[in-house]
Amino acid sequence: MADARAAFYFPLMRITGQFARMLLVSGALAALAGCGHGQLQPAGPVSEAERTLLLDSTVIMLAIIVPVSIATLVVAWWYRSSNPRARRRPDFVYSGRVELVIWSIPVLVIIFLAGIAWISAHDLDPARPLPSKTAAVNVQVVSLDWKWLFIYPNLGIASVNRLVVPTGVPLHLELTSATVWNVFWVPQLGSMLYTMNGMRTTLYLEASRPGVYYGESAMISGDGFSGMHFDTDAVSPEQFASWVDSTRSAGPVLDARSYAGLLEPSESVKPYTYRSVQQDFFRRVVLQNASPNLGADAAPMR
Repeated sequence: MADARAAFYFPLMRITGQFARMLLVSGALAALAGCGHGQLQPAGPVSEAERTLLLDSTVIMLAIIVPVSIATLVVAWWYRSSNPRARRRPDFVYSGRVELVIWSIPVLVIIFLAGIAWISAHDLDPARPLPSKTAAVNVQVVSLDWKWLFIYPNLGIASVNRLVVPTGVPLHLELTSATVWNVFWVPQLGSMLYTMNGMRTTLYLEASRPGVYYGESAMISGDGFSGMHFDTDAVSPEQFASWVDSTRSAGPVLDARSYAGLLEPSESVKPYTYRSVQQDFFRRVVLQNASPNLGADAAPMR
């Protein structure tokens, strides 16, 4: 009798311990989410949609987790040794009804999750333009060792380690890397996207309200990775226009010579701006034709 009880209670204790650890880990993750950089505090339509997707998926998966957890406790309580009303069937092997219930819930969950993933994969395509009556602001992003370069091609200016954007206006971001593989991410605005040497990728984001949002590299890329972050200043359109005017009146010119300095590895670089940018400079970076050996009067690109 003691062996039978041990065979029953030891697995139950392991299951209960695993469930308790799961609850503790979930609570810790929930606490850490509030201490992070706002992944669950969206400030734009993309991040808002991503949070909705995360919460919907979690609720759907709870359709399995919650019933199974409750059923485990109910079965353990009902089939306790002191309950004479419990009907024990040691020879039980198979029940079609039980199998139908056990498998139907996971199948439904998988169907729901697959449908949500399919729809979201298209709606949240990074290269899909955001609906807006206002023309998007073009920003070209270059990841370097270990800093970020932001070029505003239509405005003829650039900045390092500071991205200034107008609120309520879509951002059309073109991204590349001048060195190693990296990942651009502003958690409160939404999708992260890879930056790769010799390649150009596209990302659409938008800031819905004013604020300073933390941006970072989400890919370990060497010694200075820990300091490879930047501020995204979302300001009103009027403040953005004022910033553009002030940037055009001060600072160096972004050309082949100044770019050579950017290519030198550096850590924790304080933000600064360029009053002017050579025409088509970003394409030269993508084509790896912005050589540091070329002067400001370098030959035109191929």
